[in-house]
Amino acid sequence: MTFSPLEAYEHALENGFVEDAAQRQAAEALDACVAALHRANSQGSGAGTTSPRAERARGLYLWGPVGRGKTWLMDRFVASLEVPARRQHFHHFMRWVHRRQFQLMGTADPLGQLAAELAGEVRVLCLDELYVNDIADAMLLGGVLIALFEQGVVLVTTSNQAPDQLYADGFNRERFLPAIAALERHLEVIHLDGGQDHRQHPGEAHERYWVVEPGTPSPLPAVFEELAAGQTTTREPITLGHREIDVNQRGEDVLWCRYAMLCEQPLSALDFIGLCDRFRSILLDEVPSLGGEPEAARIARGTEDGVERVVAGDRTLPALSPQDDGVRRFIALVDECYDRGIPLYLAARVPLEALYSKGHLAFPFRRSLSRLQEMQLRRFGA
Repeated sequence: MTFSPLEAYEHALENGFVEDAAQRQAAEALDACVAALHRANSQGSGAGTTSPRAERARGLYLWGPVGRGKTWLMDRFVASLEVPARRQHFHHFMRWVHRRQFQLMGTADPLGQLAAELAGEVRVLCLDELYVNDIADAMLLGGVLIALFEQGVVLVTTSNQAPDQLYADGFNRERFLPAIAALERHLEVIHLDGGQDHRQHPGEAHERYWVVEPGTPSPLPAVFEELAAGQTTTREPITLGHREIDVNQRGEDVLWCRYAMLCEQPLSALDFIGLCDRFRSILLDEVPSLGGEPEAARIARGTEDGVERVVAGDRTLPALSPQDDGVRRFIALVDECYDRGIPLYLAARVPLEALYSKGHLAFPFRRSLSRLQEMQLRRFGA
């Protein structure tokens, strides 16, 4: 039986969900969006149209702290649609954008053509976890969003940040402002404020995080043996992108390696997408304490070369610790595993709550912490 978003929420309340006013508001707004889309579709407004009727279906931007049910609500929205839709993690969407832009290089309007292609396939685009910290993504996103809105594509997205907080400390942020303006103009912004982190809802525990003192054995060899039972195993490296990654051991769908091999090498979110295409369980050993004293902020000056010459001027770079590059990769890995329902098994030097206690990345790391805490429940990945 197909439920509308509001019906799905009411059904969930009958089966253990806790009443939450902000979630109800979001469910009602998603219901209204579904109804508008289906009315437009019944009038003959399919994918790729820009009729006045189609434009009445306004998208939504759901934002708020971790564990507020944003992804759950968006997924209920997608499940209720009777029009063509695509649901992707933001990283996956940007991978497609970068690839298609490269393939369309030399055409008069690559972003317009890219948007037209997508509008020919879907009426609705749903993006989970919109979070911009990459300058290449920031420079592209404004043009992509404007082109999609012109094509009549309805966008529904989730984020931990309000639109005007996106890329807040980013280099040349003024070039990202058209993207923010497009989001605020075309989407209803709903704040799932405060309240309970619903990922902490009680459930049967399933330990996937261990604190290992120096000189004591890791539990991960035994975990690997259990998960890879009956599989052919090897210690041969794996290839991510063009880089060989040493492993402790791997099976057909289980990977066991050290934190340094995945998070202290120049890998990207795209590499972690490829990793999760291959493995259904990932074991990460020797995870250090990720916090550290930030180094003094530095001043950068000069120009940026791109499509046009932009004078950058003096700017203060964020105060990062020496480990923050690795922490960024760890956050991307957790995001990808969580989105794909792939459990991470971690053997670390410090308790989970102390893994990254302070630093420039404290805000995005809160999402990782909440997701890792949910991975300690049996229901995750079931």
